[in-house]
Amino acid sequence: MHLARRERPWPEVSTAQLRRLLAAGSTLVLDARSPLEWAISHLPGARNVGPKPGVPMGEYVGDVREIARLTQGNPSVPLLIYCNGPHCRKTYRLAAELRDAGFTDVRCYHLGAPVWRALGGLMVVEKEGAAYILRNDRTACWVDASRAGCAFPFPNLPGVVRLPQGSVSDAKNDGRLPMEDHNTRVVVFGSTVSEARTVAQELGSHAFHNVTYFNGTARLLAQTLQAADPGTGFTACKAAVVIQPGIRPHSG
Repeated sequence: MHLARRERPWPEVSTAQLRRLLAAGSTLVLDARSPLEWAISHLPGARNVGPKPGVPMGEYVGDVREIARLTQGNPSVPLLIYCNGPHCRKTYRLAAELRDAGFTDVRCYHLGAPVWRALGGLMVVEKEGAAYILRNDRTACWVDASRAGCAFPFPNLPGVVRLPQGSVSDAKNDGRLPMEDHNTRVVVFGSTVSEARTVAQELGSHAFHNVTYFNGTARLLAQTLQAADPGTGFTACKAAVVIQPGIRPHSG
């Protein structure tokens, strides 16, 4: 799937090609968005750099000097850039900066994160992103994918549900998943990253397209969220009934 290539002088990759590049691990995948947006959700394995100094947010572009450090000054390292899709110019701006800096192997995934999600691609959330979601999105559904259940107390967040591998079909009928709003943000965590990734993939195959999995253990997530919101209490996880999300003032 390719869109018009106007103002796109760099090779463009398809979603299938991107999947192969991610699996091979031989290309440095760069998320051209801001560090916070990267932390909230990014392609697995994608790296991110800070902003170019002195550039307003509306013209955001990453700092090529930081990319040069990532590549150890090698301008021939294969690079793949993406951002928020065909109407977002962050990929174009960063590719232009890289060209001007002498990088010779730059490709772009202009379809971006939205199409990647829509076609079943997984997205990852980092600690900083999870803390942001806790403070700013009280409608989010937090999914515990641990096979053995909660081995430790977990923050009593709005929307926490237990959903181990293989239980998504049942959860669509027993109230654990937001069946009337598939745009709901879903954050999956587990005892291991592998557990979370597996359930996130399962959710994606059931048309939940705003799904991320946490890049760490459930214990690390609990510590992260407690630090982000010390007022959050600790209780046992809920087994089958979702706590209906409520809205409270942002305290951060």
